Amino acid sequence: MQWLRVDDPSAAGSVRRAAERLATTLGFPAPRVAELGLAATEIATNVVRHAGGGAVLLRSLRGASSTAVELVAVDRGPGMADVRAASRDGHSTAGTLGIGLGAIDRLADGLAVFSPAGLGTVLVARFDADRRDPVPDDPTAAGLTRPITGETACGDAYLIRHEGDRTMLLMCDGLGHGPVAAAAAQRAVAAMRGRPWPVSPEQAVASIHSALAGTRGAAVAVAELDPAAGVVRFCGVGNIAGVVVSGDAKRSAVSMPGVAGVRARTVRAFEYPLAADALVVLHSDGLTGRWGPARTDGLFTRPPLVVAAALLAEAGIRHDDAGIVVARPLP
Repeated sequence: MQWLRVDDPSAAGSVRRAAERLATTLGFPAPRVAELGLAATEIATNVVRHAGGGAVLLRSLRGASSTAVELVAVDRGPGMADVRAASRDGHSTAGTLGIGLGAIDRLADGLAVFSPAGLGTVLVARFDADRRDPVPDDPTAAGLTRPITGETACGDAYLIRHEGDRTMLLMCDGLGHGPVAAAAAQRAVAAMRGRPWPVSPEQAVASIHSALAGTRGAAVAVAELDPAAGVVRFCGVGNIAGVVVSGDAKRSAVSMPGVAGVRARTVRAFEYPLAADALVVLHSDGLTGRWGPARTDGLFTRPPLVVAAALLAEAGIRHDDAGIVVARPLP
């Protein structure tokens, strides 16, 4: 995972080279590397030309026998007045390559664009190494992390697990920043990943608390989406925010005081209604809680990764690690 600031025209070359390096490391064939480089250059150039700057995330995705590169571009610019027009080949309003979103869409194996007027743009593009063997997509849940400015290791981490129609989410914020905080967060993820299913949120948090003994500790939250029962079960220790969004309502979950791995006197789960259209969001204190569902741009109807990226751009703070995971009930 690599976040790149895109604040001047030369940054497009840095994004292209980083994308090509990652694809080459993952074993992409040379023609596919070139296609990714072309798309990455156009996307990064657009961020500078049309929004004055922003950021691009590059990360690898792995399936059982396949690999992919995912590119997430975010900015707080004016948005696109006409996304459909921007998708036409050759369309360019500011001297970019002009290959258009339509061409990027054909080069990519998945593309989502969210660009409300005046609120910036989120673009998510996935490029498979072998288009005949794509990395499986999860349309119901996604997460993002971003390290504090000046660090490459992020002390926030998340995990998503599915079993039947249930989904379990973990969000962890290791105390402090840098490699030590990242090590604690990754230990929490490993403890959760290694537990057999089913496991209740209370059991998961208790297991993580034990696994983090000897570390700096962490704020931890686990949420279980159970659409059959119509509830989400939430258990948290520390300042991880848990939110259930449904329609224009935003309901915050209760987290108990403490630090997992250090002190957690009370581990308790709470249940909240889970409507079919609900969205469950867990995030660290690297995002403020000022975002809300009362909006007219349709964000919460978009794919979870688009929601996560938009909220990170809107509510994320640069002087802390930031992590967010977003999920919908499985149909």
